[in-house]
Amino acid sequence: MATNQLKAFLDRKTEEYNRPLFITGDPVCIPHAFTKKQDIEIAALFAAVFAWGNRTTIIAKGRELMGLMDNAPHDFCLHAGKKELKRLLHFKHRTFSATDLLYFIEFLKDHYTRYDSLETAFSRWMQPGDRTIEKALCGFHTYFFSLEDAPHRTRKHIATPAKKSTCKRLNMLLRWMVREDNSGVDFGIWKTISPAQLVCPIDVHVARVARHFKMISRTQTDWYTALELTGYLCQLCPEDPVKYDFALFGLGVTEKF
Repeated sequence: MATNQLKAFLDRKTEEYNRPLFITGDPVCIPHAFTKKQDIEIAALFAAVFAWGNRTTIIAKGRELMGLMDNAPHDFCLHAGKKELKRLLHFKHRTFSATDLLYFIEFLKDHYTRYDSLETAFSRWMQPGDRTIEKALCGFHTYFFSLEDAPHRTRKHIATPAKKSTCKRLNMLLRWMVREDNSGVDFGIWKTISPAQLVCPIDVHVARVARHFKMISRTQTDWYTALELTGYLCQLCPEDPVKYDFALFGLGVTEKF
């Protein structure tokens, strides 16, 4: 398929999936339950971290956690005492345990005590002129595990390009927070990172579709594959390449392309 034909096809698929109806069955519905910026950020972080496996289960566990946090995650992270934290001790989602959850909350409390938004946890590591968010992801990983009692087991839940991970879930979080259009799915509440700097979330489904259309040539799926895919998408829409995540995800997961 010629590049202009592929662009037209992906534009149609993006428009088909990038609409409010998409929200209900996707983990992005978890942060969409909130209006306060910090609540959206925290809910989005957990929804993204939980996002592997069955989407119905991911959404259920996200809602369960928000309920345990009194559906006010920012206030909970800042002010929860031993009694409130105790109710989290039986929470589990796949390999994400109460140990991981309690450290996440400790990190969020530490961060929000000093900063108004989670955005700075990523953007502060970037330099003017950075082409992608690679430094933001590497910096966030180091920063997230900078507290003295960071459990080693929790490291598997926050990826980094430094270990060649695709960082699929964090890239999805950043897409939600940074991208802004009129479709109502992505929030666009972070302004210091540009949509042009985002890296496309990639998993086995997206990679399968991308290889079918010869967008990527790498046989493995790692950070460099995510960059290769994003580079191709930049040819189609340099100012907002990651909008095509909707098309690739829809084709790969929903349509089993």
